[in-house]
Amino acid sequence: MAQKKGGKSAASDDPEELARMPLQAVLLADTFNLKFRPITLERPKVLLPLVNTPMIDYTLAWLVSVGVEEVFLFCCAHAEQVKEYIGNSHWGQSHAGFSITTIESNFSMSAGDALRFIEGKNVIRGDFILITGDTISNMSLTEALQAHKDRRKKDPDTVMTMFVKRSKPMPLTHQTRLGNDEIMMAIDPETKQLLYYEDRFDSSKRAVTLDKSLLADNASLYLRTDLEDCCIDICSPEVLTIFLDNFDYQHLRRHFVKGLLHDDIMGKKIYTHEIDSSYTARVDNYRSYDTISKDIIQRWSFPLVPDVLYAGNRAQMRLQREGIYKAPDVTLSPSVRIGAFTAIGSGTIIGENSSVSNSVIGELCTIGRNVSIDGCYIWDSVTIEDGCRLSHSIVCDGVHLHTGATLEPGVILSFKVEVGQNITVPAYSKVSLLPQPSKQDSDEELEYADTNSGVIDSPSIASISPANIEHDHVSSFDTEQSVLLEGGLSGVGYIWTSCETGNEEEWRYSVAPIPVEKLKEFYAKMFDEDESSSDGEQTGITHSGELISESKSTDFDDSDGEYKGDVSKFEKEVEETFERALGGVAEENVQLEINSLRMSFNVTHAECAGAVFQSVIKSAIIASNSSKSNLLKATIDAIERSKGLLSYFITNVDEEIEVILKFEEMCMEITREFAPIFSSVLHQLYDKEVITEDAILKWESEKADADESDKVFVKQSEAFLKWLKEAPEEDDEDE
Repeated sequence: MAQKKGGKSAASDDPEELARMPLQAVLLADTFNLKFRPITLERPKVLLPLVNTPMIDYTLAWLVSVGVEEVFLFCCAHAEQVKEYIGNSHWGQSHAGFSITTIESNFSMSAGDALRFIEGKNVIRGDFILITGDTISNMSLTEALQAHKDRRKKDPDTVMTMFVKRSKPMPLTHQTRLGNDEIMMAIDPETKQLLYYEDRFDSSKRAVTLDKSLLADNASLYLRTDLEDCCIDICSPEVLTIFLDNFDYQHLRRHFVKGLLHDDIMGKKIYTHEIDSSYTARVDNYRSYDTISKDIIQRWSFPLVPDVLYAGNRAQMRLQREGIYKAPDVTLSPSVRIGAFTAIGSGTIIGENSSVSNSVIGELCTIGRNVSIDGCYIWDSVTIEDGCRLSHSIVCDGVHLHTGATLEPGVILSFKVEVGQNITVPAYSKVSLLPQPSKQDSDEELEYADTNSGVIDSPSIASISPANIEHDHVSSFDTEQSVLLEGGLSGVGYIWTSCETGNEEEWRYSVAPIPVEKLKEFYAKMFDEDESSSDGEQTGITHSGELISESKSTDFDDSDGEYKGDVSKFEKEVEETFERALGGVAEENVQLEINSLRMSFNVTHAECAGAVFQSVIKSAIIASNSSKSNLLKATIDAIERSKGLLSYFITNVDEEIEVILKFEEMCMEITREFAPIFSSVLHQLYDKEVITEDAILKWESEKADADESDKVFVKQSEAFLKWLKEAPEEDDEDE
């Protein structure tokens, strides 16, 4: 496409003046896509609750924490709701920590339109942060911001720094990437300059087509498919000017970033900043909504967690054992069972013999007797009558489920929908009081379609018979009843038809767990590709992604010619996978995910066994107050709960010894609170048949010639070791 030269920036280029300028941010409150329909027809995405707090609060809290002084909040769809919320919240008060200026446009249909509109307001005076209102982060900005300013001083053509983070090594193991296009980036390993960006990369093709000039002009580059785009950028004011001069730029990445990388005339440069230990994620679809909610509850996003960050007039929730958060005025029947990693909002009442696990319950909800809720997100003022069953669904404000109603996995019930008595809503159904618009633009930039263009003749939820519980597709319902009922036992709401791909692809975007058959399919495909690639010709791309010549050395182990993965990063990935597994993922799925991680990092089976054991033991800390007695009990419970997983990965004596050595290492370094109870835990591992007598005695014998400092836990276990050796003799005497 034809490019125009960017105009001269209105901001000053004087370094001293730039240093005096307040740090500004442009926050896009409109994400310009349809992925949260039908919910976003009635409420803007940035105001949807994420663990009972509007998404935009997480973004604004982060901007305050990194020192932003001026925020320009761009609103388009449902602008009045956004402005009203900001005005009534503490963000609109003088003590908020920064000033917020709302910029409203009713005609912007893309991010490009939004930035062009902001440029016309002439409010940006220096480098600014560009972020969307559905982004959660706890990272520090200091290092990246300084690096961006230093590059700008040396090279005025530097216009943007993009934040990226390393993702899981396989799409299989990272649920938030399922449903999103894979990304490939080419990055200069020295300067971190972005050289190539493809947001619709197809890894199944096993080939990459690059322009020859890219290879000719760069001595080396890394091709990365293991990075996620954090959708947070540090921009120069010139970014707005470039958008103004290029009206065909609509999408921030697909048009702007790729356009600059292909433009030889302007010569503008984009750099990357990779974050490591911090948390950053964007709520892009329902699946990432589920994953990020679990991350928040499990405190990966600290301090942006329910007992620290709470919005407006909402009551602060208190953290209890096993990752359970409850507001002070929650009313629970004595027989209610609350499972791990659950949050319950203020004023909610739960009746007798009901159970709630791995779920978020909003405020002022009324839940009856004998109700089962697993993996769900129940928003405010929801009524759930006796005997209902809800599994991995989203239930919006004001919804009413009558007695015996069932929600199968993946169901979305928009605002004030009613589900009749003994009705089963099929998996992946979306139900709304609003009829489905007939025209839905396929451009991902458009957040809302023209609702005046007509509607689809959608079936009513009333068309579901109480006896009809096995529908495969919503389109199979009787369309003759596709009218909105005024009430009655059947329910109130329209059932939306699926997108172009049909229900068979809905699992990609859903809050429901990934079907086991899909995991197996990915796993088998990955294994087949590894086998075929190992038999093929060698390429010039290393495992790290660097393009090199044949004479250049690689990161392969010289001893056996195999690439050695980073064990510490592998352990971290396993730990994150295990933490999410505690949120309700089936054990079979966890085994598949950890196996794919082991193959991706190319670690040994023994190292994998040690990493799994470490994750299990660490989980005991969360469930205890670290006192000796409670920690031991929590550890026993953790071993019992994960016995099947441990047995799956610990299959021989060598792996059992690796587990003991890993436990020694943990007690000496990262989790010293386990040191006093080492021998007790070792005894429990033996009693529960996770570790055999042969492995324990072999571990003792290997320590015979070790230094005294390495025998600390052998000495602590002397009584247990003596019992092991004498127990068989006593058995023989008894016989």
